[in-house]
Parts: sequence; structure tokens; C-alpha cells
Amino acid sequence: MNPAAGPDLRDIHLPPAPSWWPPAPGWWLLALVVCALAFLLVRWMLRRARERRWRRQVQAELERIAMTHATLPDPVRLASEVSQLLRRASRLIEPHAVALRDEAWLGFLDQRLPPERAAQAPFQRGAGRALIDAPYRRADDPATAALDARALLDLARDWLAHALPRRPARA
Repeated sequence: MNPAAGPDLRDIHLPPAPSWWPPAPGWWLLALVVCALAFLLVRWMLRRARERRWRRQVQAELERIAMTHATLPDPVRLASEVSQLLRRASRLIEPHAVALRDEAWLGFLDQRLPPERAAQAPFQRGAGRALIDAPYRRADDPATAALDARALLDLARDWLAHALPRRPARA
């Protein structure tokens, strides 16, 4: 040791720089929140896509019924197919709607229309009335020939456009 130069000291050793791994608890929490939000966003997008696809399928089914009727006019078949389609669609609004009959069924359909249209009761007093008995009539029945197919199809389109739930209920 050289007394003139002082003691032989070593330089200060600095601690190593903090590493990137493992992250601090705050970063773990942020990652968890981001993953949860991503999961919820993907789930919401899938539901919306499923709903849009379902709506398109229901409306395409109604258009198929209309095309079939335009090609082969059969009022009994038309009323039967429209009635079945509306029943299947209404099951998503209220599951008990499948059990409704006659006036209760028509009242249910009228209630799901916009208020100004529901006041006219087009199902109970208009073209929708054919849904009660037209599917069960004979083709040669004079009342069957009086069925207004265009009005019934327009009414069904209107009902589907306004009454279908934005988010189908799980059965």
C-alpha cells in the first residue's frame, strides 16, 4: 500500500439495471385487464355476427316463401309457411309464445309491431287473420282464394323487421 497515494480502494459497483422479466405487478394487472377486455370484445363481436347471420337467414326464408308462392301460388301453403316462420321467430322473443293460439297468438304478433301500426291490429283485423285458419283450409275453399298474399307477406316482413330481438334469448 502506498501511503502517499492512499488506500487501494476498488471502484463502486452499481447494481445491475432492472430486467424486463418478470414484469412488475402493475404490468401483470394491466395484461390481465387487456386480456379480459379482448375476450369480451371478441365475444360481443361473435354474438353480433351470429345475430346478423340469424336475421339474414330468417329474412331469406321469408323471401324464399314469397318466391315459392310467386312461382306456384298456393294460399294454404303460403299461410302455413308464414305462420311457422313467425312462430319460430317469436319463440326467441318469448318462449311461451309457441303455446299461444287463435286470438292470443294474433294479439302477441300485434303487440310486437310499432305502436302506430299495432293500433291498427293488422294481425287481428287485417291480413294476418289468415294465419289462424288458412293453413287448415282446403285449396278449393272460396275463403282461401280471397287470401291477400301480398298483404300477408308485407305484414310478415314488417313484423320481422320490428319484432325480432336485437339479441336472441338463449333457449
